[in-house]
Amino acid sequence: QVQLVESGGGLVQPGESLRLSCAASGSINNISLMRWYRQTPGKERELVATITSSGSTTYADSVRGRFTISRDNAKSTMYLQMNSLKPEDTAAYYCSVRAYGRNYWGRGTQVTVSS
Repeated sequence: QVQLVESGGGLVQPGESLRLSCAASGSINNISLMRWYRQTPGKERELVATITSSGSTTYADSVRGRFTISRDNAKSTMYLQMNSLKPEDTAAYYCSVRAYGRNYWGRGTQVTVSS
């Protein structure tokens, strides 16, 4: 089993930055892919960014150039640095990892971008 806890969400103004963290615990040695998703009410969960065990990254077109995903294997933590935030980035953000042939999810952290 893998447990995930997100933190770092909050209320910011357009153009500001936030850094989300996702701390993993439990049986973490088999974690391969780590991902950030986001979801707004009434919409499907959207894949925001992915980082592999070797550090390769991919991003959704809507966040590329503004968001940066990273991982610190020593701390078993994944991050999402979000710069130049826009109102349309408002959502609940979830981290997810792939381990032991299945996906694990955190409970989410809310990000609200509003003036």
